[in-house]
Amino acid sequence: MFVAMNNFSVNPERAEDFERTWRERETYLGDVPGFVHFVLLRSDDEGHYVSHSTWESRAHFEAWTESEAFTKGHRGGGSMEGILLDHPRVELFESVTEASPTTA
Repeated sequence: MFVAMNNFSVNPERAEDFERTWRERETYLGDVPGFVHFVLLRSDDEGHYVSHSTWESRAHFEAWTESEAFTKGHRGGGSMEGILLDHPRVELFESVTEASPTTA
């Protein structure tokens, strides 16, 4: 399992705009090979959000970043002007151990 996370610093006065943008955006992940799950997380720390995507492997994630689905999904990034306080910070993680209801 491979996890990619983007950390966002959002202007607290524009948090609703940020969330609405994510809810209304077109997603192209459903048909991407190796994609497992996506969630946008809102922290208890005001203005801190994390997008969290799970992949079968790093290779699947990297293939997605070079795909047309990635390009289409990231068009219109300028719509975050005035909403983001800084550039998103990417973090990438390889799974060391896993648990789920069927394996716990």
